[in-house]
Amino acid sequence: MRGLSYKDKVKVYYARKNGMSYATIKAKFHINRPNTQYLIKIIDKHGFNILKRKGNAKYSEEFMQKAIDRVIKNYESVNSVAIDLGLSSESLLRKWVKDYKKNGYNIVKRKKGRLTVKDIIESKPKNIKETPEEKIKRLEKENTYLKAEIEYSKKLEAVVQARKNRQQKKK
Repeated sequence: MRGLSYKDKVKVYYARKNGMSYATIKAKFHINRPNTQYLIKIIDKHGFNILKRKGNAKYSEEFMQKAIDRVIKNYESVNSVAIDLGLSSESLLRKWVKDYKKNGYNIVKRKKGRLTVKDIIESKPKNIKETPEEKIKRLEKENTYLKAEIEYSKKLEAVVQARKNRQQKKK
């Protein structure tokens, strides 16, 4: 949706509300179905003013952590959390969650601009001394996430097994 102007987004919204098909919208505005659906949901929830933001929004680590926790710990969908928070796209939240897991369940804000050799060298993990309190806090956070991940896996396995059982009964 980055390439669409405010006026185009409003036109897409009204076109879909007036019954224009997703295929026609895609041909006319070059926006795919999921992005059209997201656009409509976010406007329905927050109004047209949500589209008037200019430039890249800057989000605090606390805001990002709360959003990530809603997805990971509360099992809310990425789409519903992104719409509720008024993010420009759900892919932004997906990236936050992915990076959060990749970085050992820590939020790491990326620096702007090009990477230099110095940045790459400094980014390598060093033998950083953690205080016992910091280590306990980090491990508790990681433990909470892992417990949630195990619960999710168990529920998913139960659903898959139930589907297999239903398919076997049909035969």
